[in-house]
Amino acid sequence: MNYVFFILLRATPAWLALSREQRRALADQHLGPILQAHAGQLTMRYFDAEAFTAQCSDVMMTQTQDPKHHYFFMEQLRDSPLIHAPYFEVVQIIPTVEDGYKAYEAQSGQASLAVAQA
Repeated sequence: MNYVFFILLRATPAWLALSREQRRALADQHLGPILQAHAGQLTMRYFDAEAFTAQCSDVMMTQTQDPKHHYFFMEQLRDSPLIHAPYFEVVQIIPTVEDGYKAYEAQSGQASLAVAQA
C-alpha cells in the first residue's frame, strides 16, 4: 500500500521576514539531509497554498510504503529549526491510502462480487 500524508503548514512572520535566498538556504540546509536520510523509503512534494486559502500557507506531501518512515521524517522535521525556530507551524496532518479501496476489493473479493451481481 502507498501511504500519502498531506502536512498543512503555516509560515510564521519570522520565515516571511527572511529573504528568499535565506529561506532557500535554510530549506536546503535542514530539509535536504532529512530527505537524504529517507532516500528510497519516502518521497516529498511541496505545494504553495497561501494564494488560495487562509488555513495554511503550504502543503507538504510525503509518500511511503511504510508509515514508520513518515513518522521518522516528522520527528526529524520537528527537531529542525524549520519547525522549532519557529519558521513553520504544523496546522494539520491528513493521512491517506492511495487507492485503498482497490487493495480492499482485491483482498476481500468485493470487486468480483459486485461484477457477479451486475
